[in-house]
Amino acid sequence: MLCIRYHGPQDLRVDDISIPAIGPDELLIKTEAAAICGSDIRMWQSNLILANAPLPLVLGHEFAGVIVKAGRNVKHYREGMRVAIAPNFGCGTCDQCVSGRSHLCSAYEAFGVNLNGAFAEYVRIPETPIRNGNLVVLPPNVSSEEAALNEPLSCTYNGFTKCTPQSGESAMVIGAGPIGMMHAQLLHMAGLSVTVNDLSESRLDICKKILPFANTYTGSTGLSDYVYDVTNGRGMDVVIVACPVPAVQASTLALMNYGGRINFFGGVPKHLQPVAIDTNLIHYKELCLTGSTRSSVSQFRKTLAFIEQGHINVKSLITSRSPVEDGLTAFTRAKEGVGLKNVLTFPPVASAVTFARSNFSALDAVLPVETGVLK
Repeated sequence: MLCIRYHGPQDLRVDDISIPAIGPDELLIKTEAAAICGSDIRMWQSNLILANAPLPLVLGHEFAGVIVKAGRNVKHYREGMRVAIAPNFGCGTCDQCVSGRSHLCSAYEAFGVNLNGAFAEYVRIPETPIRNGNLVVLPPNVSSEEAALNEPLSCTYNGFTKCTPQSGESAMVIGAGPIGMMHAQLLHMAGLSVTVNDLSESRLDICKKILPFANTYTGSTGLSDYVYDVTNGRGMDVVIVACPVPAVQASTLALMNYGGRINFFGGVPKHLQPVAIDTNLIHYKELCLTGSTRSSVSQFRKTLAFIEQGHINVKSLITSRSPVEDGLTAFTRAKEGVGLKNVLTFPPVASAVTFARSNFSALDAVLPVETGVLK
């Protein structure tokens, strides 16, 4: 099968490797769509690979596909099911895991981070994420491309919940990338008035087409005056900082209403820390500064329902589609900030059940089998 693997700093290759073998408690997924994330770019460019990650590593954690092989001990999941996968899973026994926050487990694993991921024609799904409920069967009206984008949507929803947004409040999203536009849609869905701010006029032009409900403001000059004008002198109730720039993070405090909430979405590189924050503004305005990372399985399922019910439009954020063999070109587009979401597509399964039945003999030729049990 073809895949995209990280071999070292700035060394990304399209490789031809064996289809992974699975065990009796595992699944084999035929990937249908996998989206490139900003963290994939940072891993490629900056060597942000976890110490326990095997090299070379197949990247990709935003994905969906069809189950084409199921181990004999797997319950519920069957060949032919279309599924999306919440990519982060924990040990299952620590305090974070039993509290429903397995994405914060200190021993967490993730596809495309320290396990082979989804920029490949097939993905092996180990026992733990199956047992922990990380796989979600897709509704008929949700495409695999939309399901792949549910992963970043669930991460934005995690940040959204930290801000306790209330209908009728004013909100600003700083950063008009795909994450920022997801944040804007969630805030609008909750009944807030939304402004999107970015340095790029071209990004804001795209924003106006995709998010006709949103106000837009270019750059930082005069931003404070604009904020207090559109909020009748109160300031913003909620601000999402969807660009990891220290100066931007520090400047948001002066834009806030009393009791305002700020979510710093996305980490600032270590060499740019610490970020200087005016703590008096926090004190006298009773501000709440929050952060968020990844998402829980519960949040992943909830946002998939948002897509299914038509509340959030993620498909409009896809600006390019590429086959895996052209994946390096797609990575270059993503690195240069061309468009919004770049999605790798794979040959579709015309009929998942038919595919599963007719191709088992071919798969069995490459998947080790012993006395009828998958190894």
